[in-house]
Amino acid sequence: MAPPSQWFAPSPARWYHSVLIAFKLGYGTGTAWYKTSDDGKTDRKLVEAIKTAIKMGYYHLDGAEVYNTERELGVAIKESGVPREKLFVATKVITNISDIPNAIDTSLEKLGLDYVDLYLIHSPFFAKTPTDLQTAWAEMERVKSAGKAKSIGVSNYLQPHLETTLATATVPPSINQIEYHPYLQHGSLLSYQQSSAKIATAAYGPLSAVTKAKPGPVDEYMAQLAKKYAVSEGEISLRWCIDQGIVAITTSGKEQRLSDYLRALTFTLTPKEVQEIARLGEGKHYRGFWNDIFGPDDRA
Repeated sequence: MAPPSQWFAPSPARWYHSVLIAFKLGYGTGTAWYKTSDDGKTDRKLVEAIKTAIKMGYYHLDGAEVYNTERELGVAIKESGVPREKLFVATKVITNISDIPNAIDTSLEKLGLDYVDLYLIHSPFFAKTPTDLQTAWAEMERVKSAGKAKSIGVSNYLQPHLETTLATATVPPSINQIEYHPYLQHGSLLSYQQSSAKIATAAYGPLSAVTKAKPGPVDEYMAQLAKKYAVSEGEISLRWCIDQGIVAITTSGKEQRLSDYLRALTFTLTPKEVQEIARLGEGKHYRGFWNDIFGPDDRA
């Protein structure tokens, strides 16, 4: 397999295909690991958890400046002993969105890296005007041109945000990382990304329907599929994303759970099963993040 540094081409579709094949499942350093501030101290528990994930084969590592865990991610990468070129490291900017050139330099310093494989704008909600989105994206393009990010993308963008960005983009976003699970399917967003914009999708919170959002209309069917494939409902949830061509980001501090999640790479749902989960999921709405932005019934 070619290392990540050799995968990038002008075509987002090519990038998407390569990452999907090699890194269908990513390890996230936010959510449970989130720190409210960067006090300069290193959380050894998190470092060891990331090292364990890497040892188990989680080579797609997802971070962000706002998580305040980039320092731990960098230490874990260094101590893991895995060659840099075998890893796919992503981070995001939002806290310092007004100064992206400085933000990427600060992130790279904390990570102890010369470049990241993927650099994302963490959300579009900082923007007060369309020009704000376009200006930020132009700065992201300069980060890529400088070789500090192999690829650039966005997170939590809706179709209008993508359309605004694409209107002036020289390099289109490679990927949009969004909360995605059966109870938050985002209407026509994915079909727009796949067919019109050629932007890949990554899912965070992919386990929500079988964890935080229980009980719900997918429960019985997920249990049936878990029994059929001899896996957990969590692994069915991850596979549901993967079988739609979506990169799934998950996390845990428990080694056994991480091992279990890897079973999502050992089987495939049928197209009918993927469709049935989606159909049942439409019967409930649940959003775990950004509830201060969206109304209680807003499924965008």
